[in-house]
Amino acid sequence: MKQIGAVVALGIGALLMSGCDARTAMRFGWPAGITPEAKKMGDLWTWSVIAALVMGIIVWGLIFWTITFHRHKAGKDEFPRQTAYNVPLELGYTAVPFVIIAVLFYFTVVVQNDVEKKTSDPKVIVDVTAFQWNWKFGYRDVTFTDGNTYNGFERAASPFELQSRNVRTEHGEEHPILGPAGGRDDDIRDYLKFNKIETVGSSTEIPILVLPTGKRIEFEIASADVIHSFWVPEFLFKRDVMPFPKQNHSDSVFQIQSIDRSGAFVGRCAEMCGTYHSMMNFEVRAVSPQKFDSYIRYREQNPTATNAQALESICEVPKSVTTVPFNTRRATNGDTPKELGDASNTSLQGCTVGANG
Repeated sequence: MKQIGAVVALGIGALLMSGCDARTAMRFGWPAGITPEAKKMGDLWTWSVIAALVMGIIVWGLIFWTITFHRHKAGKDEFPRQTAYNVPLELGYTAVPFVIIAVLFYFTVVVQNDVEKKTSDPKVIVDVTAFQWNWKFGYRDVTFTDGNTYNGFERAASPFELQSRNVRTEHGEEHPILGPAGGRDDDIRDYLKFNKIETVGSSTEIPILVLPTGKRIEFEIASADVIHSFWVPEFLFKRDVMPFPKQNHSDSVFQIQSIDRSGAFVGRCAEMCGTYHSMMNFEVRAVSPQKFDSYIRYREQNPTATNAQALESICEVPKSVTTVPFNTRRATNGDTPKELGDASNTSLQGCTVGANG
């Protein structure tokens, strides 16, 4: 018992000295969610771990009880009493796991249905295209705060575009967005969409996806080459980005009810997709609805402006503050910045929204 008490005291002491508050500790390693769906998934994760810990404590307790009070005693060599079966006990430890599984299954289905719920009136629709090894974001439909709407859909990919279309990066570089078709004809890749307002990443530029807080957002994801995965850790959710979604019978659309706070959040590819998979990052920049409206209108009125200039026009830091572009030489000279910026406060000081527009 002394040893058990010492282990418990050591665990509590480690928790206290780590500086973790109770809320952080109860997430059991998960980041803090920033969407209503993420909070529900976080609660499911927390209570699932607590249930597992309770069962573990019971099992550990029975093990320690057995080895402590039913161990061999000196001077007593009699054979312990044997029990062939115990019907109530066996029924109990057979039924209890089924009850636990049923309860966890019920809450999992409830949360899954909430997470995958779609409505017909999202306020922002974003086309996400993944390609080796970066991202393209396009704004298809936007409903402004004042009720006006913007439709930025340009066209679906045509066979001609599939052969010749390049995307222009922030610095004017032309980058081919399409790779091998996996043995399929190029003309069935018309699921790819192009929009009037697009943000494209490159090896020298982190693509920043600007989104409003407090609004339902729809993502339609597609891959131009291999399987990728769209993952923002603070969404507590990821979805595989498939090429040829119809042939792969995959659901390429998901929605989030809202982003609950402004700030910068790193996004990653979570599916091994080739050489630079680990560096295929992007950033979600959550801003107020008013800033987002100004951002879209600026880009609409200034089609040749870069995404960085549009961010500056709404008084936002123009470059990513959560990640850096990857080095294609696979080597660094120690010049990767340690501090990129304050991800919780990306506003430019002393700036007025629209002053540069």
